[in-house]
Amino acid sequence: MAALTLGAALAAHGQATDSGTTRAPGSQGAPATQSATPPAGPATEDADAAFKRADANKDGKLSRQEAIRLPAVEQQFDKIDTNKDRFVSREEFEAALKS
Repeated sequence: MAALTLGAALAAHGQATDSGTTRAPGSQGAPATQSATPPAGPATEDADAAFKRADANKDGKLSRQEAIRLPAVEQQFDKIDTNKDRFVSREEFEAALKS
């Protein structure tokens, strides 16, 4: 279930639309303004819940073994683990969602 949730969160993130922008009339699609912070929607909440479920020992980071519960993270583990400490921290996880 957590894997599906993260997969959905990653897919939703990858297919993000300009819902947080407004368009000026006649601007041919260019955003006129953009919200300062994107609203925390279901995808963000799902990703948060998925991370918490996968973090079996509740230490705030995912080992490679814990990442097995999230196939999208497991498949990209080395890329997501930017500091190469063999764990995916919450910050690394969130950065991966944003990229």
